[in-house]
Amino acid sequence: MIIVMKAGAGKKDRDEVVKRIKELGYKPHIIHGTTRDVIGAIGDERAKLVLQSLENMHGVESVVPILQPYKLASSEVKHEPSQVKVGDSVVIGGSQVVVMAGPCSVESEEQIIESARLVKEAGATMLRGGAFKPRTSPYSFQGLEEEGLKMLAKARDLTGLPFVTEVINPETVDLVADYADMLQIGARNSQNFALLKKVGQCGKPILLKRGMAMTIQEFLMSAEYIMSEGNQGVVLCERGIRTFETATRNTLDLSAIPVLKLKTHLPVVIDPSHGTGNYHYVAPMCYAAVAAGADGLIVEVHPDPERASSDGPQSLKPKKFAAMMQKLRLFAEADGRSL
Repeated sequence: MIIVMKAGAGKKDRDEVVKRIKELGYKPHIIHGTTRDVIGAIGDERAKLVLQSLENMHGVESVVPILQPYKLASSEVKHEPSQVKVGDSVVIGGSQVVVMAGPCSVESEEQIIESARLVKEAGATMLRGGAFKPRTSPYSFQGLEEEGLKMLAKARDLTGLPFVTEVINPETVDLVADYADMLQIGARNSQNFALLKKVGQCGKPILLKRGMAMTIQEFLMSAEYIMSEGNQGVVLCERGIRTFETATRNTLDLSAIPVLKLKTHLPVVIDPSHGTGNYHYVAPMCYAAVAAGADGLIVEVHPDPERASSDGPQSLKPKKFAAMMQKLRLFAEADGRSL
């Protein structure tokens, strides 16, 4: 259920409603809107009719049941699109298309700093790079772990680019959150519910990738796990799903953009690198994603892809990335946005 506060209702009214929700055995979640606040009451749905009594409280406009199984992530709760702030200056979900770029893996201090400088020169607004790498094979490069986080932090300090990096288990969430501006949940962990709950408590924005065989509803239920722990700063990332097609690494589901925009208020980012697995296809998918309304992109860029520790075949060289960014600006401007 959601409790819709009246326009102009004060903090005192809201606090009283929150107090009453707790007394009834539910968990309140305040969502701030542009003209009014709504308060989600999360708990046992079998007794939710008791919440209807809140309509009599001062400052309450209405109490509305949410029909979707995902509550806090639903556009029924919040009609206007959410914006998620990363670091001091980046906002995902606004009028700027946010581009996160960098190598799949942090390999050395020199490599990540060079990558950060090159993608910033081309117009990227965030740095991406993996310090912890969950790989299909146990013999593949697993990442530099905390040393990699330190290198990412140094690259941020030198360039001013906030960075997103993956966290792979609940035990390292606090460690990664100490360094990173945004935490990524990868496709393999998209239904690791213990991890989702933990990042919901970390206080940092979360980039949640769609699992390889996830339906849209399952995807949003994973977002709900994070939000139900109090973290409303969730950004959804479509990175390709597994189908019968073998011409690409995955099938990039660009139809997910308008579907998610209808069903949820959360920002949507596209990963064309993992979605296609081939650098030849990355730029066209970036253009198509922005044309379809994506709030951002996360793109793999490596100064020397042939020698990359991971995902070299899908990584753009810096010159190709810079050329793509120039053309991408035209697509953003055609939609009334900027890079």
